[in-house]
Amino acid sequence: MKQKAIQHIHIYSLAQQNAILGFPKPKHPLFSIQRFEDFPKIVSEEKIKLSMDFYQITFKKGCPGKFRYGQSDYDFDEGVLSFFAPNQVFITEGDFIAPSGYLILIHPDYLRSYPLESKIKTFSFFDYAVTESLILSDEEEQFIENVFIQIEKEFHRPIDSLSQDVILSNLELLLTYSNRYYTRQFITRKPQYNNLLSKFEARLNELFTDELLSENGLPNVADLASEFNLTSKYFSDLIKQHTGQSTQQHIHAKLIEKAKEKLSTTELSVGEIAFQLGFEHSQSFSKLFKIKTNQTPVEFRQSVN
Repeated sequence: MKQKAIQHIHIYSLAQQNAILGFPKPKHPLFSIQRFEDFPKIVSEEKIKLSMDFYQITFKKGCPGKFRYGQSDYDFDEGVLSFFAPNQVFITEGDFIAPSGYLILIHPDYLRSYPLESKIKTFSFFDYAVTESLILSDEEEQFIENVFIQIEKEFHRPIDSLSQDVILSNLELLLTYSNRYYTRQFITRKPQYNNLLSKFEARLNELFTDELLSENGLPNVADLASEFNLTSKYFSDLIKQHTGQSTQQHIHAKLIEKAKEKLSTTELSVGEIAFQLGFEHSQSFSKLFKIKTNQTPVEFRQSVN
């Protein structure tokens, strides 16, 4: 039997969102902050894909519903922060509106000409999955909630020439502290991540066998992350936090180690080695080797022979 397609709802404007929820017309067309307590009860027996033209920041407390990313379900049974970039798709089902908390929506045009327009793109957590949300401690939750309250107060004041500046200053504070708390989360969850790091290293060793390299090419970050049910950004941030190197740097380090071994112990040509390491063109291999070692493959071979 053919599986029923999941309904996809895309929100193009705040007016559209408010109309769906039965809210009045938005106060501002590019920015809003809303309390989940004011949302109507929304229950869906079927999965729904949701996406927006806006950055979304949600602060949820005691959400009874489930969000799904990939093959994983996540229950919001604690205070959490989630971040979504424009057009990012996530799947939800059941009663997915939290009983309390906040939703902030920011159109990219609201940030135009402000430093935050560029800075917001550096926060990798906007590309994390719902399953990788920020779990807040009691102290962190209190601080974050106070920032949301300040943004809400400013949003509902009469608009003047500094309204947007004040809102964006508080928003930048919120994002900066969220970045700090994510770093803390990587540290406090270190015991459970140690096992993942061991599995990651073992998997790299498997993928760097001659047979798999020549057949599949170099492993990529997205495929490795998906094997651990994580997004590429979260996986790389986690690996870098605990090892000092990104996932891509680990892949390249393993590649150079393998290349040096072949250059020093075999008489294979550079082209043959490049092919065995998964490169279609030997020039690409030689260029990467030069970047990583400050030597060409030929120069390295001569230095060890």
